[in-house]
Amino acid sequence: MSSTDSGKYEGFTAEERAAMKEHAKEGKKAARRGSKADKAAEAARDVLAKIAEMQDSDRIMAERVHAVITATAPALAPKLWYGMPAYALDGKIVCHFQGAEKFKTRYATLGFSDQAKLDDGPMWAAGFALTEVTLEVEAQIAALVKQAVS
Repeated sequence: MSSTDSGKYEGFTAEERAAMKEHAKEGKKAARRGSKADKAAEAARDVLAKIAEMQDSDRIMAERVHAVITATAPALAPKLWYGMPAYALDGKIVCHFQGAEKFKTRYATLGFSDQAKLDDGPMWAAGFALTEVTLEVEAQIAALVKQAVS
């Protein structure tokens, strides 16, 4: 949400409004789909199409994150969530990839919802900044995703 220096609320940013509109479209599209298998296949195609639309650095990272998540946790179903690639278990989002361009931030983010079983004492990380996806980062993502769905 945007606000002025005085703290007065000025409404949602253009990027936030666009994300909300994408979420509404996603819901309508999902409601029109046929069988459960058709829904899952179409949702996965939608995720790949959204990744293909991303700018180069975000797209390259999203492709690798997608590959790691789908290989590590095949039970997670790819789907769009506010216009971002996300991965759900029993219909509930567990994690998502937010490209840097989405909200004009300086880095991409791999975020986890409260459905992810990452609990570690009274405080733990639920989001991770990504500037590139190396083999070491892929291994870290795989470990987080395994823990999240354990």
